[in-house]
Amino acid sequence: MDRFDFTKVFQGDLEATGTGVMLSCGHPESGSAGYVAMESVEGRLGGRPGGFVLGQLGTLMKGSQTLHYEVMPGSGRGDLQGIAGTFHLTIDSDGTHRYTLEYELPG
Repeated sequence: MDRFDFTKVFQGDLEATGTGVMLSCGHPESGSAGYVAMESVEGRLGGRPGGFVLGQLGTLMKGSQTLHYEVMPGSGRGDLQGIAGTFHLTIDSDGTHRYTLEYELPG
């Protein structure tokens, strides 16, 4: 098992920085591996300042990749308290990462 610390920058409706830790295992070179991660996101979402935590689960089975990201319940801070949602990530053939965050806020 390996551990990685990481930092990301988000642009778009979500203007933020994410920092987190990932645990991974398996053999990506052979096409089979998995990881879990928790990422603290801090910045602005739809103009609202605050933050939340994304939980992540990824698997690679025989070269086929599955990714699942979810806003962790109760993790909203600032004007993002009570946020719930799902984060969708796609990776272009050139390695560019693109995301869509489907979310709900109370009120």
